[in-house]
Amino acid sequence: MSLNGKHALVTGGGTGIGLAIARALAAEGAQVTITGRRQEVLDDVAGKGLFGMAMDVRDEDDVVAKVEAAVAARGPIQICVANAGIAEGKAFHKMSMEFWRNMVATNLDGVFLTLRESMKSMTQTDWGRVITISSIAGVKGMPSGACYSATKHGVIGLTRSLSEDYLGQNFTFNALCPAFVDTPIVTRNTDNISKRAGISEEEARASMVNVNRHKRLIAPEEIAAAALWLVGPGSGSVNGQAIEIAGGQM
Repeated sequence: MSLNGKHALVTGGGTGIGLAIARALAAEGAQVTITGRRQEVLDDVAGKGLFGMAMDVRDEDDVVAKVEAAVAARGPIQICVANAGIAEGKAFHKMSMEFWRNMVATNLDGVFLTLRESMKSMTQTDWGRVITISSIAGVKGMPSGACYSATKHGVIGLTRSLSEDYLGQNFTFNALCPAFVDTPIVTRNTDNISKRAGISEEEARASMVNVNRHKRLIAPEEIAAAALWLVGPGSGSVNGQAIEIAGGQM
């Protein structure tokens, strides 16, 4: 497989799943624009085909301007990976409107804006691949995860609807749905769960690990491998799918 000449955009590309996918795409020859809120984080990992660009996916004007700048610099976006998101649990009756709106703005509005702006240049080409990063919480409910799960269900609905809009054209839209991945999000949530539930950090971490059917955290590179498959040869008939990566049937 060669992605030479292809421009990829990966949101939330400075750490975790996004960075693993960005590096995998760059290794196959793509020029990859990685975005995140903090330029210094992006600068630390830029190079070897990765180009950092601070962008807040919640801000429509910022997304419009930054995607235009990326296209001007590296050509039309033909691979779009909408990965930026936040994950935090909270009991439903304790959930404020501010908490709800911030997560929806990041996890769902951000995906909508990223895809809308990327498609403007992608549809001017003859090939494109869109990958959204949902979650296993996008296909099932999670304790204390009403808001997060709602946003990730929404991401799958958006992805599937777009696959129908462009059916028969050389563009595909698929969602990856990981269970718990070994990223900084798990580290942060370990502390949050420990404090919220009054349990040890070891017990808090185990509560996430045990959700995964094979009882281990998933490596970010495993998610990246799935993304590479979806942009590689022979994947053109995989469209509108929510692909679970959870170590077994959920």
